[in-house]
Amino acid sequence: MKVGYARVSTDEQSVDLQIRALERAGCDALYTDQGVSGAVFDRPGLTRALRRLRAGDTLVVWKLDRLGRSVNGLVQVVSTLGKRRIHFASLSESIDTGTPGGILIFHLMGALAEFERSLISERTKAGMEAARGQGRHVGRPRSLSAEQLDELALYLGREPVHMLARKFDVHTRTLRRYIQTLESPGFSTAPSCEHFPGREITKESE
Repeated sequence: MKVGYARVSTDEQSVDLQIRALERAGCDALYTDQGVSGAVFDRPGLTRALRRLRAGDTLVVWKLDRLGRSVNGLVQVVSTLGKRRIHFASLSESIDTGTPGGILIFHLMGALAEFERSLISERTKAGMEAARGQGRHVGRPRSLSAEQLDELALYLGREPVHMLARKFDVHTRTLRRYIQTLESPGFSTAPSCEHFPGREITKESE
């Protein structure tokens, strides 16, 4: 069985052209998504199409970017289909994983996806090293412990916020959120059923 899948990014676009091409290709069932980005692979129509497929079937799209715009995502979907012994075909690019040529193309796409991941990883590491070299904090945002909150309470109103932020090594916006917490009615840094000694208060993302 051939299962066709069509997608357009906006509600104003039409899937008619894709549907006609898929029908000419002999698709027995058609599934569509309208107004859904190709960057997202969790789509109602695609999910139903993937559930319909069985071993020996073929998922058919008009163009590769109708299935998705991420090389990594495309490779992952097609690899998963392959493990289920399901073929994949793209009409515009003349790709068919039921043929040796189609399998070769997707091996190449997989290699390119791995190369892309390696480049991203290298750029990320280089950026982190550069940030550390400039003395900037890298990694998970820091949180203040209960002891640090006690210490912070002693400095409130005595030193400027930016100096306190530097002292506790957190961003000024983060410190202001802690100060708001300390100044809120009923808040206490003393041990209670909700605030335990040594417990860290999770800091919101910068």
